[in-house]
Parts: sequence; structure tokens; C-alpha cells
Amino acid sequence: MEGYEVIFAGSNFIRLLSGLWVTVRISLISIGFSLIFGFIVGIAMTGRSPLIKALCRVYLEIVRMIPQLVWLFIMYFGVTRMTGLNLSGEAASVIVFTIWGAAETADLVRSAFQSVPVHQFESGRALGLSQFQLYFFVILPQAVKNLFPNIINLATRMIKTTALISLIGVTEVLKVGKQVIDANRYDAPDAALWVYGAIFLMYFAVCFPLSLLSRRLTERKE
Repeated sequence: MEGYEVIFAGSNFIRLLSGLWVTVRISLISIGFSLIFGFIVGIAMTGRSPLIKALCRVYLEIVRMIPQLVWLFIMYFGVTRMTGLNLSGEAASVIVFTIWGAAETADLVRSAFQSVPVHQFESGRALGLSQFQLYFFVILPQAVKNLFPNIINLATRMIKTTALISLIGVTEVLKVGKQVIDANRYDAPDAALWVYGAIFLMYFAVCFPLSLLSRRLTERKE
């Protein structure tokens, strides 16, 4: 059997697509939660409380200092054993990527809000707007223009980083690819090149539209 034939033999291609859907599903859920919590933390970082700012900065630095793979192992093997929780690999992955994504989103939100001219804040306060009204009606619409391209780039990074979840037993597209290769190692020794090539094209098909959208938004902003 030729290597490329392995991809379409039996249900292999359907299995690869199912694994890709696991990757996309975990990414979408994580990105959604990351945006919610990231906006909250990002807004808190632009507030006036030194204590809240310091706590948010500690959170960001801790998340950034520890690799995502280590976080996955801590959550799946460490936290579950210490607390007795029966977390699935997918649930642990969503939690870890949400923690990481929220930290990155918070920093992007902080940067986007700080890019808004100071006189916009002063004008809003002079008009008697509440803190919520100031951020929601004045600051947020201006910050979003700078924020969207960076958020899309972060989403692309999160999709690609989900390849790590195969190491805690989640059957995503990379794990399925390895299973297909192992099952055909004798009949098609060169199957690895074709299977991983197909996985490359799948990742490209998911990430390239996002990259293109980010580029278009950046050009429009300029």
C-alpha cells in the first residue's frame, strides 16, 4: 500500500476529521472563556487599585513563566489526584487553555485600553459618566480596533498549541494521526509523511483564514 492511500483507507480520513473537530472544539470553548475572563482581568489592570494591579500582574507572570505542557500535567495529573476530581483530558485542557488564554487576553486588553488617548478618559469623567458608561460607550469602541487583530492571532496560537493535549490522552487530530501511522507501519512504511502532511493541511485550513482576517483588520486599522 502506498503511503497516501493510508489516509483514505477505511475510515482513516473520517477519524482525522473527527480528531480535528476535537482540536477546534477545545480551542473554541477555551477562546470563549478566555475572552470573558481576560476582559475582566484586563479592565481590572487599568483600574486605580495598586493591589488589584499587583495581583493581576502576578497572575500574568506565573502563567507566562510555566509552559503550557507543564500546566496540562499539573492540572490533569496533579490537581485531579490532590482534589479527587475526575477531570477528563478535554476538561483539563479547556481549564488550562482558558487560564493561559485569559492571561494573554488580559494583557492585550490592557494594552488596547492604554492606547486610547488620556483625554478620552478625562472627557468622559468630565461629562459625569460612570465607570461602566465610560468604558462601555467611550473607551471600548476605540480599544476594540486595536484589540481584534491581536485576539485573532492569539486564537491561532491556541489552536496550534492544542497539539500538546495528545500527551494527556486526548484523542485530537495529532493523536489520531499517530494511531493511523502505527496501524500501518508494516504495510505502508512511508505513511508518516503523508499522514502528517494531511494534518499540516488541516491545521492550515483552520488557521490561515484567521491569519488572513487578522491581516485585513490590521490593514483597515492603519
